[in-house]
Amino acid sequence: MRIPEFVLAIINKLQAGGQSAYLVGGCVRDLLLGQEPKDWDITTDARPERMLELLPGAKYENIFGTVLVPIRNEANDVVEVTTYRSEQGYSDRRHPDQILFEDKLEKDLERRDFTVNAMALTSAGEVKDIDSKYISAVKIGQDNYAIVDLFGGADDLKQKIIRAVGEPSERFKEDALRMLRAIRLACQLGFAIEPKTERAILKLAGSIKFISGERIRDELVKILSSDTPSEGISRLHDNKLLQYILPELEDGVNVKQHYHHIYTVFNHNILSLKYCPNKAWPVRLAALLHDVGKPKSARTVEGHVAFYNHEYIGAKMAERIMKRLKFSNEDSARVVNLVRNHMFYYNVGEVSAASVRRLIVKTGKENLSDLIDLRIADRLGSGLKNEMPYKLRHLQYMMEKVQNDPLSVKMLKVNGTDLMAILQVEPSPKIGAILEVLLAEVLEDPELNTVKYLTKRSLELNQLNLAELRAKAKEVIAEKQQEEDREMKRDFKV
Repeated sequence: MRIPEFVLAIINKLQAGGQSAYLVGGCVRDLLLGQEPKDWDITTDARPERMLELLPGAKYENIFGTVLVPIRNEANDVVEVTTYRSEQGYSDRRHPDQILFEDKLEKDLERRDFTVNAMALTSAGEVKDIDSKYISAVKIGQDNYAIVDLFGGADDLKQKIIRAVGEPSERFKEDALRMLRAIRLACQLGFAIEPKTERAILKLAGSIKFISGERIRDELVKILSSDTPSEGISRLHDNKLLQYILPELEDGVNVKQHYHHIYTVFNHNILSLKYCPNKAWPVRLAALLHDVGKPKSARTVEGHVAFYNHEYIGAKMAERIMKRLKFSNEDSARVVNLVRNHMFYYNVGEVSAASVRRLIVKTGKENLSDLIDLRIADRLGSGLKNEMPYKLRHLQYMMEKVQNDPLSVKMLKVNGTDLMAILQVEPSPKIGAILEVLLAEVLEDPELNTVKYLTKRSLELNQLNLAELRAKAKEVIAEKQQEEDREMKRDFKV
């Protein structure tokens, strides 16, 4: 592990100009753990104006003392260099009311969130005005450096502990997002949270409601992307944060299930996340939310709890969650689609190639592997042992087999322009309706996808009016969907 030359060059330029300069925060933590830092942050006693003199091309466009230094030919296009600062007053529990530039490194480290993030690193011999008991030597690559550690961060790294700097309650009152960050860091690093720090989270959990959806979303995505996402969600629940972030999940805490389910809805959702084989956070989020609609759909039928249409209710709930947490439209559509379709029915010998084609049309070819991963998560999260039964393997085979069959209007052998020539008509909604009927028929039998048949059939369909055509297309598809829904509910006993 080495510190990149472009980072060292910035530090050297500041020090050559008579200023102190240190790497600080997460990059120091990662270096000491032997991990490659994702970002490089530098802190200095230089004021922004002085940094602009010493660092050619740097820009300063904020009030926080952070100067952006552009880096050529690097994936990280800028390095942030910030003046030592302290912060006072957090009336909104999100932002400091006052920022003060400081001359001492200690003041800057005191304002940081956790001890493992409150260490500073610089070249050996460059530490000034710091008691030697807080300084230790470290070798990175072939070079010698000095670590400034005022709060025992190095020991907490060794003991694998997340501990707040100073009084935990004060740190969390300053910025409530730090409570979520503590849990996220614990998940990412495989650490425990120090008891006093965790008690403060439990006490102040309600203040997370002051934090914007975007900031919560970013931390949630990092938890879901960690090696232990289910543990992270469980910790959010245990520390009373989940009820403010994803209250819809909390509704399933005491909701019992039946038949093949041995866990409550909440525990099943958590375990489905745990066993999700896909590392993509949207698929993991879909696994967590796939049964979120069950509490609202619960009905007692013949002495058993049933959850009719919970996938559709859950999809609407997931859509509202994604909107509340400011996810992109693309990410929202992906998660909602998986939640809506997680109950897809497939049984060897009962489902035809046509129904597999309809499933592909319904879910999107690009989502098929995600949907199967979600089914695996659902099964294992229910306590079942066989993650990939024969029928799922057979479904994968069928998907591969039919993937080149007509799945959309664009794959038909005739298009809208062809139909207008065949029927000698002007552009109109009727053309689209005829294409929909043709597609519905070709989904049932791909061999009908010939110019000869589609030409003949379009002349017949042209005798119907627009309403009749639309009804015809819906009739072909709806008839099969109803059949699948009956089989689905029988198979899953919901």
